[in-house]
Amino acid sequence: QQLTFKKARETKTICPYCSVGCGAIVHSRLDGDRRTINIEGDPDNVINRGALCSKGAALYQFVENENRLTQPKYRAPFSTKWKTVSWEWALDRIAKRMQTTRDKGFIHKNERGHTVNRTPNIASMGSAAMNNEECWLYQALLRALGLVYIEHQARL
Repeated sequence: QQLTFKKARETKTICPYCSVGCGAIVHSRLDGDRRTINIEGDPDNVINRGALCSKGAALYQFVENENRLTQPKYRAPFSTKWKTVSWEWALDRIAKRMQTTRDKGFIHKNERGHTVNRTPNIASMGSAAMNNEECWLYQALLRALGLVYIEHQARL
């Protein structure tokens, strides 16, 4: 096995399936298409010490799967069909809808006249697959938007 991955890039990551946060190592080709060639448990990770559950052990199939979506899909209201859209279109639409929703419910001051700058009409559910730094950035973004209802999968 060591020879197979001798000329591969090794990237450490976190399993995306549950809130345990098991570590995984992704081996990808250094040349050509740089596709993933193997995913295994990270023996240096303090949570799983290299072991993975059945879902984690199947991570390779999650990444290298011909049925995996690689472009955003959009289904218009009342439509029965999905259509492929560009990333720019999808992100622009999400940003505009978030801005509209935030503006509709944004509260500058509460009933006592105190400045609160919050929006109670948007909630967020964070991912357990984020590390501490990503969680911090995510929280900073949500607080900057004025969100009050922020939850995380690991707490549920």
